[in-house]
Amino acid sequence: MRKFRIVPDICECESFVEFAEKFSLCDRDLLVTESFVYETFMKKLDLQCHFVFQNEFGSGEPTDVMVDAIKKKIEGIEYDRVIGVGGGTVIDISKVLALKPFGCMQEIFDDPSKIVREKELVIVTTTCGTGSEVTRSAIIASIEKKTKVRMAYDQFFANSAVLIPELISTLPYRFFAFSSIDALIHAVESFLSPIATPYTELFATKAIELILEAYKRLAEEGKEVLNEVERDILLASNYAGISFGNAGCGAVHCLAYPLSGRYHLAHGESNYQFFCGVLEKYFDKEPNGKIAVLYDIISSKLGCKTEQSLPELAELLNKIWPVKRLSEYGMKKEEIDEFAEEVYRELQVPLATSYVPLSLEELKEINRNLY
Repeated sequence: MRKFRIVPDICECESFVEFAEKFSLCDRDLLVTESFVYETFMKKLDLQCHFVFQNEFGSGEPTDVMVDAIKKKIEGIEYDRVIGVGGGTVIDISKVLALKPFGCMQEIFDDPSKIVREKELVIVTTTCGTGSEVTRSAIIASIEKKTKVRMAYDQFFANSAVLIPELISTLPYRFFAFSSIDALIHAVESFLSPIATPYTELFATKAIELILEAYKRLAEEGKEVLNEVERDILLASNYAGISFGNAGCGAVHCLAYPLSGRYHLAHGESNYQFFCGVLEKYFDKEPNGKIAVLYDIISSKLGCKTEQSLPELAELLNKIWPVKRLSEYGMKKEEIDEFAEEVYRELQVPLATSYVPLSLEELKEINRNLY
């Protein structure tokens, strides 16, 4: 029997000030964030929390080295609650810091039985893409192995997920673009998932509609209306997180892993490069299945014929942010096959929630077409 779960309490606050008051932030809280977020929204409040600024320990996506350095920094601090206020890196690190003490991240990689929750966890997202505030997933890169380790355990669920539209108002446009496209991909992949349910489809469909409506406005009216669509995008990201947290993602995410791991791309940017290429392959293999329903949803929002859904979607996304060829990131020709083989060998579990099964040769073909 399939299950549908929304584990965290989901709250919305108009401002960080309101959040600090409602959640009674105090000296028993470990607040993980970035310096810029602190300076913009928190410093004026003179909070008594113990602060950790993730950016002081490295840039980019979270790594085992970063987590281990933070763990060493907070040794001796007593806290009852972890408050993560940030993007995907801050959120994933916060999930780990809420666990029972352990030696180093490699121990967690080697022995998942050490993943034992000890602290209350509150997640406040400052981006509009990961949906990680409502999922049981954390992704930490292993520097030594040059790969990302995806961990999916109930211990990574937050107690509370908080949406504050104010916090994404200062997001640089580049990060807004990639994170919101990532939310769209979460919604689309979970909608197409073979383990989707009417509940996941409900959240995925609404997320797709909200994002496409926002993108149409941005394409037609420009970045000046960004502040008018931010709340809808934030809600869509949350809806998509709920959907893919239950139904999973597929080949887009899988193919993106080696590229982002080897060339240090942000998660959303890497996913974007494969999105339309994977949809094209899906449609070629099974045009009369659920992808036809997806294209009906897209065509109704973009005002085009169903058969033009993918080209029109690709054109719209390019107006939000131009897609690149894989070679533009420095990817080598020999990595076309190498990356596909890595995906096929190591990511069979997430590949299983692809719309249709893809062979090794088909994964190579997608890489080759996008190279």
